[in-house]
Amino acid sequence: MTDQLDLVLVNTPIGALGSGRGGGVELTLTSLTQGLVMRGHRLTVVAARGSTLPADCSDVTLVEVDGIDQPSWQHAAADQAIVIPRQGLLPALWEVALNQAQTADAVINAGYDWLPLWLTPWVKPPVFHLISMGDVSDVMRETIEAVAGWDARRLAFHTRRQADDFRLPLPATVVGNGFDLSRYTMSAGNDGPLGWAGRIAPEKGLEDAAAAAAALGERLLVWGLKENAAYADDVESRVPPGTINWRGFLPTAELQKELGTCRALINTPKWNEAYGNVVVEALACGVPVVAYDRGGPGELIRSGETGWLVPADDVGALTQALREVGSIQRTRCREWVERHATREVFSQRVETWIREGLTMDGSINAENDS
Repeated sequence: MTDQLDLVLVNTPIGALGSGRGGGVELTLTSLTQGLVMRGHRLTVVAARGSTLPADCSDVTLVEVDGIDQPSWQHAAADQAIVIPRQGLLPALWEVALNQAQTADAVINAGYDWLPLWLTPWVKPPVFHLISMGDVSDVMRETIEAVAGWDARRLAFHTRRQADDFRLPLPATVVGNGFDLSRYTMSAGNDGPLGWAGRIAPEKGLEDAAAAAAALGERLLVWGLKENAAYADDVESRVPPGTINWRGFLPTAELQKELGTCRALINTPKWNEAYGNVVVEALACGVPVVAYDRGGPGELIRSGETGWLVPADDVGALTQALREVGSIQRTRCREWVERHATREVFSQRVETWIREGLTMDGSINAENDS
């Protein structure tokens, strides 16, 4: 085998790539695609109709698939049964992906759903899963653990805290995430408004960030899709008029310009975030992050150096930390991302994971790969 890998990457079955509906998975898949292109690999991306890729991915084959979006496990009860809509996007994606992958070295699954995990022991070429959430569903936890029991090398996680949600027979493969730093401008100012970014949904905890901003008498810029309009209205009704400035979902180029004006980003998840893309996006702009010490952000933020971690769900501690955030040197925030979370670092980690898995699987001759 040559050094070049032939890989098929499969997007989440929720929304077109580039629409914002797939949340952080979209950013992850796009960044990984860019990084793997830079490393000289041949790529096919399988995603919903209407998907787009960046201009520097012109050599990537984009295969668009029709289908009805899959319901997100994020909004399901823990004991929710598996639901696949008629003419569903999930099975359509995987029918096309496996057909495209007949001569490929491997498939990388970026979505969080039962079907591709269940298929893993039964299909060729090898399917690898970049798990994008923690334990949010009984059936997903059991399926992930079943794949781990069959071959734990087929799974990778964004953070150790995320991986700790699952019983794994081997130490978890942790690859982090990666960002194109050329798209994020370092900002030296530290006297702007507060910011919050993410899907506008209860599990993201916007109400706590709004309460902290209100307690300080400050404006809160909010970026993201209003996934739950009733929830957004309720949050706004709890704070003084003008506290929240809804900015909508913005492309990265526009988001980083506005985000960079903030003196701090607030991160208030009510669940175990697998990573925390927006945390790193803020740090890349030199913006310190004040966050609940829950899930992935607890591994990303160096308390007292790149922001502050406070006890989960403690709005009082959150408010106090925001008073102290001016002591953070903004250059330290950018430096952390440059060391740990570039697309180059991320794609290299993913490539290492895939190569090691293929070698152990027998799909790559170790002698030829040396």
